[in-house]
Amino acid sequence: MQSIRGQPAPQSPIRTSADGLTVEDDSGQHASRHQASSYQHAVTIGVGAINKSTPAAAAAHAVATATAFEATAWLAVYFFFNLGLTIYNKAVMQFYKFDFPWTLTGIHTLCGAIGCQLLASLGMFKPVRLGLRENLVMLAFSTLYTINIAVSNVSLNMVSVPFHQTVRAMVPLFTMLMEYIMFRKSFTYAVSVTMIPIVFGVSLATIGDYNFTTMGLLLTLLGAVLAALKGIVTNVVQVGKLKLHPLDLLLRMSPLAFIQTMFYAFLTGELRRMSDFMRDDISTPIIFALLANGCIAFGLNLSSFTANKMTSALTMGVAGNVKQVLSIVLSVMIFSIKVSFTNGVGILLTLIGGALYTHVEIKEKQRRAQAAYTKVKTDEES
Repeated sequence: MQSIRGQPAPQSPIRTSADGLTVEDDSGQHASRHQASSYQHAVTIGVGAINKSTPAAAAAHAVATATAFEATAWLAVYFFFNLGLTIYNKAVMQFYKFDFPWTLTGIHTLCGAIGCQLLASLGMFKPVRLGLRENLVMLAFSTLYTINIAVSNVSLNMVSVPFHQTVRAMVPLFTMLMEYIMFRKSFTYAVSVTMIPIVFGVSLATIGDYNFTTMGLLLTLLGAVLAALKGIVTNVVQVGKLKLHPLDLLLRMSPLAFIQTMFYAFLTGELRRMSDFMRDDISTPIIFALLANGCIAFGLNLSSFTANKMTSALTMGVAGNVKQVLSIVLSVMIFSIKVSFTNGVGILLTLIGGALYTHVEIKEKQRRAQAAYTKVKTDEES
């Protein structure tokens, strides 16, 4: 790295210590963790924002561009698998009369566990050794994953589908509120404004008969809060102290979630009905269809965890809303479902809101990266 004055400078003005809790500069003095974070942000997310007049700045810009492209690619993969699984689930339940949602979720988690074990054996990633406390965190995470599904399924029996989708569209708002409460994370006015067309657009896109009970309303709200919390926790365990690889997180979560979903299937009587189905209606095409469904779910979970790690919980909440309206568009194309003018306006609003959010987020990251980079260069000179 070259300083502005032209004198040789260390490769990095800030180093993280072995414990990951403190950082040191080249004089051996402790610096704040925020200083290290600022330097890392300057290198990784300042696409187009950093002055590229020096070799160090040019290198930072190159890394930033590659990182932004990778994050965008993983989001695209997430959309592909998410939409694919939504349509595929509908096809499996409709064409094969496979009305066993908990068993289907169990197949998803089982395929995730098998897929991760296979990739680990091939050397694609190396599982880290966790202590008792970290394993308890994984147990809590898998429980959150299962409870989120359970609450969503139960609430659907007490409210209409349009009402359920409208409330779930508020997940980005709950994410912002919870991140502020938990981490005192603030959001700019511009980011907050983009939530209006995103949330309101989904409400219009899914508008219909709003029927609900008091308990159904409470459970649907709880489901939206749990979905927001799941997104936040997914991000924290990957970029926080644990820093788990997405495949490592999926490897630890999937077996626990499989046991929990099968237990819930037993409590609800679904396993008994499933055994009758296996005895009377199972066939080779159904088996292959379910295996393919599990593979798609594995791809979705991997892309979801990776995209969450590279972006943020709020971005994934926004992506979930955009996915919701895109699934409506695909349903119109594939299943010939008719939508009203109001639905169309809602779809358009959501897509515009998603585009605006993306634009604002890029600008905000560029601004923060430029500020962090300027601070690091100032520290080099002093």
